[in-house]
Amino acid sequence: MSSAAQVQQALPRAVAPSELILLRFRSLARRRAMWLESLALGGRSSGVDSLLDGRDTPQAEADWFRMQSWAEPWNAESLELEEALEKDHTSFLARLRAIFGLAKEERDLLEACAAVAIDASLARICGYLQSDPRRTYVTEELVAALYGHGRCGVWAADSALFRWELVVAQEAGLAEPRALHLDPQIRDRLLGRHALPELLCGAAALYEPALGVGMLPVEETASLIERHLHGTPVGRLRVILEGPRGCGRRTLAGSISGRLRLPLLLVNADELEDRSWRRAYLLAQRHAYLDNTAIGWFGESLLRHAWPASLPPFPVQFAIVDTGSSLPPLDGVNDYRVKVPALNAAGRSALWLSRLPASHDWPAEELALLSERYRVQPGDIVSVAAAGVETAEEAALRVREISRGRLSGLAQLLRCSFTWSDLVVPAALRDALEDIVFEANHRAMLWEDPEAYRLFPQGQGLLVLLSGPPGTGKTMGAQVVAGALGYDLFRVDLAGVVSKWVGETSQNFERILSRAADMHAIVLFDECDAVFSKRTSEVRDAQDKFVNTDAAYLLQAVESFPGIAFLATNQKGNIDPAFIRRLRYVLEFTKPDASQRLEIWRKVVAGLSGVERQAALDPSLQQLSEFVEATGAQIKFAVLGAIFAAKRDRSPVELRHLLRGLDRELAKEGRALGVRERERILSHGT
Repeated sequence: MSSAAQVQQALPRAVAPSELILLRFRSLARRRAMWLESLALGGRSSGVDSLLDGRDTPQAEADWFRMQSWAEPWNAESLELEEALEKDHTSFLARLRAIFGLAKEERDLLEACAAVAIDASLARICGYLQSDPRRTYVTEELVAALYGHGRCGVWAADSALFRWELVVAQEAGLAEPRALHLDPQIRDRLLGRHALPELLCGAAALYEPALGVGMLPVEETASLIERHLHGTPVGRLRVILEGPRGCGRRTLAGSISGRLRLPLLLVNADELEDRSWRRAYLLAQRHAYLDNTAIGWFGESLLRHAWPASLPPFPVQFAIVDTGSSLPPLDGVNDYRVKVPALNAAGRSALWLSRLPASHDWPAEELALLSERYRVQPGDIVSVAAAGVETAEEAALRVREISRGRLSGLAQLLRCSFTWSDLVVPAALRDALEDIVFEANHRAMLWEDPEAYRLFPQGQGLLVLLSGPPGTGKTMGAQVVAGALGYDLFRVDLAGVVSKWVGETSQNFERILSRAADMHAIVLFDECDAVFSKRTSEVRDAQDKFVNTDAAYLLQAVESFPGIAFLATNQKGNIDPAFIRRLRYVLEFTKPDASQRLEIWRKVVAGLSGVERQAALDPSLQQLSEFVEATGAQIKFAVLGAIFAAKRDRSPVELRHLLRGLDRELAKEGRALGVRERERILSHGT
């Protein structure tokens, strides 16, 4: 059956645009092939000779067809197929033409590439029509000849076809025309198959509606977007949703999109390689236009990527960022920032009850403590509920586990196995540590009071300076407090945060503070004098200037930090007084006196060797505590050394073992027991 007859049979019934594209390409290809054969029959080959003598021209081809009596049905066929495609206003192809404003020449190029992409067997026809069997692909010159646009391509480099990568041009070799290919996603959509662009697979997914997770500003934000889209010349809006992780930013974006009757495509920028960002951005915008879908961008790497201004973005974009994060402005787009409100204690309690059935059986005081102590976000509660926990203690542990990864690579998680009974410090210092625990337990309720919040717009964090010589219990004090609160404790070595490269110190510190702000943990900054040292009044060079700039920034960052942080130093005198004024507590850890040393000796020996052995050694421990000045850390490691020395001798721990361990610890700081001290201890020991 001839192609013309096929068209006559096909058009009265509903024909998919993809089938019409194929019919039209085959019809035009058959016409072109007949013309090339006529050149060969006329004594010229269809290759080099016909090109060199100028016989293969668009005008000559058109004149030849007008002279053929049998050609009228072929002409009618081509026109009929073209008209059928033009009358289509509902298919994906029609949407494609309308969205990107494709001119007739662009539509022809798109259809030619689509035909070869849909039916791979047509690739060989391309080679035949171009007199080169290696050119099994569409070229601009081939489309110009087939669709009547002259000898060469008429498509500009900034055509929407190429700018939006509907058609991709690839270099085919030296002196070869560019190979044109239809984007695979466009091919699939023409065939009725819905799929994401390959580059976005694994990084993007449609938002699935979630149950309510608290009071979110859905209606007011959606109304603002509607007014903006219809009432401003720009008509494009980037809504920046800021807040801590798990606070419901994606849920808010999805709810707003639903209110606007738009699906939401969530794109995780962290799943995209940096070198692929620009193309991924383009494909996401293209997908949004094709499916009338809003886009929600999230991920830490979002902040370091430039948003291309050369492409008009979809009118509704969401950028989901942490509190205080900033994005560079985007030409032609207005930004609107929405701060997602945090849950208060009552809201957290209500959400626990609504999401975790087991919480209804908890004692009221346990639920209240969990809601006040852990300033969790809705997403955290949802995750804990999904884990099926039964008790408030399990819920607290799960909450801590969820947030632990946020400081991965930036801080070390410390075990908090010490209790108040392990801590040997002066009574006043112990009282201060207990005050800190009480304040940490009840601070959330205070800052939910509008008047307290008004009076203290800054300085809501609980910041504690722990000062004293090494080994005096600063870290143990932090561990005891964290254990009493049921919080994790992360230690940050600030000496490692300080960078020799200008500007990186503040960046590193900002990363730590921003991530720790919404964690259920205490952050212990060790050697804080490395960062908060006194600023120099005499600026001699650029380095001094940048040090002062960093210090000023860090002071402001600490003052704005809302969490709990302990800062430890051995050199309080080196710290900037302006920083000390911003702290809630300044605690001094001194070396233990004789009675405190005896208590430490007794606790450690009893813990490692048993109460009976401690009682047997008690006279020796009294002598050691009276005649040898040592810190708690030195005593602990001295006993540890004695334990292994006794095991090696296959005997119980004795005074000689304790002295061996103590000698080793004192030698670390260049000290040693004097002969008289040693004799006195041995003479009174057991």
